[in-house]
Amino acid sequence: MVIAAFVILFAIFPLTDTDIWWHLACAREWVTTWTPVRTPVVNVHEYFQLLVGFVYGLGGAPLLVAFKAVLWGAVFALFLRRRPCHLELVSGSAFLALTIIPLFFFRYHFEMRPVLFSLLFLGIFWNVLPRLFANGRLTPVNTLLAVLVLAIQWTWCKVQGLYILGPLFAVLVLVAGIWNPCRAGDRPSRKALALRSAFVVALFAMPFLHKEGLNLFLYPFGLLDRLLGLSSSASIFASEIAENRSPFTLLMAGENTLECVLMILFCVAGMGFAIWQLYKARRPDILNVTLLITAILALVAERNFVLFLPVLLVTLPVPSKQLKLPTSFHIPRYSFTLVFLAFILGFWARSLSAYDYSMVAYQRVPVHAAAWMVKHPHVGKLFNDDRAGGYLALMNPADSIYIDGRFILKTADFFERYLDYAKDPVLFMHDADSLGIDRALFPLQYYARWDTLMQALQQDSRWHLAYRDEYFAVFDKILK
Repeated sequence: MVIAAFVILFAIFPLTDTDIWWHLACAREWVTTWTPVRTPVVNVHEYFQLLVGFVYGLGGAPLLVAFKAVLWGAVFALFLRRRPCHLELVSGSAFLALTIIPLFFFRYHFEMRPVLFSLLFLGIFWNVLPRLFANGRLTPVNTLLAVLVLAIQWTWCKVQGLYILGPLFAVLVLVAGIWNPCRAGDRPSRKALALRSAFVVALFAMPFLHKEGLNLFLYPFGLLDRLLGLSSSASIFASEIAENRSPFTLLMAGENTLECVLMILFCVAGMGFAIWQLYKARRPDILNVTLLITAILALVAERNFVLFLPVLLVTLPVPSKQLKLPTSFHIPRYSFTLVFLAFILGFWARSLSAYDYSMVAYQRVPVHAAAWMVKHPHVGKLFNDDRAGGYLALMNPADSIYIDGRFILKTADFFERYLDYAKDPVLFMHDADSLGIDRALFPLQYYARWDTLMQALQQDSRWHLAYRDEYFAVFDKILK
């Protein structure tokens, strides 16, 4: 619970992930862009959107931040609840220090995103499925647990495309139980194995209980394609979307250098530990296979690091009840812990002073620019940076946006042309004329790829700078 409390504290920061705004906009009504979309359209985040929209309606961004902080604390409490009991190597103070350091350093990954609920559901599976599969009898408690897991999986299918992790984890628990039974010679009977296998199949079939059916079932495979760039049409999404890129790629590009180095070190260490444990045991086990898979996923794409971090902490040595230190060491040991925690909490408290009470990261979304645009409507079509699209859709729904963060709804050709505008102003001018674009919004600091295009617009007599603040600029086309 102490670790969960620290996670709750560290997760208190403004809504920095820009996708949350189009989730909130979709909670009100399905957001459409004036540009074409790929079909079929599957809103895999529907239940997440309804929940966050409800919380936001009650208390705005501050309540949503508090809500996500509590949920992140619950995630780590669920995973750490099943720490291995055989690694009694260190004192409680050392364990706390080993745990708090990575949590504090990577605290800005604790965002309000659908992956938070994927981790919450996976944490429940982490605790429930081993118990459910360990007992071969169909008791009332097991039946209740099975219904609970199926209900969670059904809900998960409309929360995030990572719902596939639920049945995959169930497969791992099933295989580990067959390969490594609780007691020697205690392998499941044919009937028990059939029931468990049928349960796993039911988990995989949950998407078909939604109206999207087959399209929802296939969604994770399309998501994986966009993440890894397996097909030629998906390669641009894997290479150009920052959070889809590997920490190795980001490191070579000089982006977030220290964070990427630490990510790589943690992932490689986790992979090494998992492989060593699996080699020693000569059989799969839930913890080390999960650690290995999540480490690989984190090395494939930076966005997956939050899947790896809770599992990594589970592998850390637990506080030893057997480790006895001389009395003379007690006071210095606890003094060091108190100083360390005070140091960490001091940094955390200092970070709070930099936040706006609105809990909206106005550096990343066009708070003031959107308010100005509402008061100054235009007659043509809007061009906007993708990160700003969701916020504009929420705050100014009357003005249809060009693009938002749902890249899976866009074709590779469309996305490539959109990126080309930043390098080729002539191409943008041509398309603006043919498509009827008379307003364009660009970020000036975060995700600022548009400097070349903005300079061209300032030098073009047909365009003028209509609005500018510290973080965003709006250009309007001069109508004749």
